[in-house]
Amino acid sequence: MLLSNHSGKTLEAGLDEAGRGCLAGPVVASAVILPPDYFHPLLNDSKQLTAKQRDLLREEVCREAVHWAVAEVSPEEIDQINILNASFLAMHRALDQLQAEPEYLLVDGNRFKAYKAVPHACMVKGDGRFYSIAAASVLAKTHRDELMCRLAQEFPQYGWERNAGYPTKHHRSAIAGYGTCVHHRLTFRLLPEQLELAWG
Repeated sequence: MLLSNHSGKTLEAGLDEAGRGCLAGPVVASAVILPPDYFHPLLNDSKQLTAKQRDLLREEVCREAVHWAVAEVSPEEIDQINILNASFLAMHRALDQLQAEPEYLLVDGNRFKAYKAVPHACMVKGDGRFYSIAAASVLAKTHRDELMCRLAQEFPQYGWERNAGYPTKHHRSAIAGYGTCVHHRLTFRLLPEQLELAWG
């Protein structure tokens, strides 16, 4: 069962991101402060949930959270500062949007750039251990998936409504056939090595 709190602080925020491994679209992060005794039988790492479950939990988190926020870092910014720093920046932007400054941060993963003077702890696979991180993972994932579906209407050739910008075979083949667009991360390896060689 997931834990509702780690630090003992009332305003403990969970942080997670979505889209770090994608070839296109922004990286999205969320910060969520839940009630200290929060419990939900379904809430878990967003990757372990169906799309329908994520959508239902998105409504639940937005309704029940003490504070929550979602923020993006664009493909252009990712190319400028690299994806790791962009992930940290997205988390900081989400924290900036919270209506109250957290007393403690729980960050999914093993690395983080300190935010102001707020103490933090990095939690490997934290989205499967703490409700606040799981909630952040749901908000980041659903926000980003919704955005990529909208972008897919403008650029239907890449199949983003199905792959959300991740490096699927179809997505890479579309890049090979149609080239890149404004939403691609140009510093990423957009084509597999054999296609890179073929295209010179």
